[in-house]
Amino acid sequence: MPYKPRKPCAMRGCRELTPDRYCEAHKKQTVKDYNKNNRDKATNKRYGRKWRSIRGAFLTRNPLCEMCKGAGKLTPADTVHHLVRLADGGTHDSDNLQALCHECHSRLHASEGDYF
Repeated sequence: MPYKPRKPCAMRGCRELTPDRYCEAHKKQTVKDYNKNNRDKATNKRYGRKWRSIRGAFLTRNPLCEMCKGAGKLTPADTVHHLVRLADGGTHDSDNLQALCHECHSRLHASEGDYF
């Protein structure tokens, strides 16, 4: 499969070429700014250091996207999805988590009418 063409970083003044929106140097800063300015404090607490540890361990145990695997494709998972949202009473327990690739995760939320 061909790679995406590289384009300049979206950060003003940066000329680094990247296949994503931001280069590696600015990606962390934009996520940090988003979490600080756009997310409420309760959400930041739910997705802190403990969640990153749980997410990493879950992806190590479940390295393939579960939706793609059901369709007969082998795609690496890079996102952990909560079956029952934390805001709706869900937990970080492994029976409430699902390993997905970015494409399947976006498709799932788009079909539910979330974030779009």
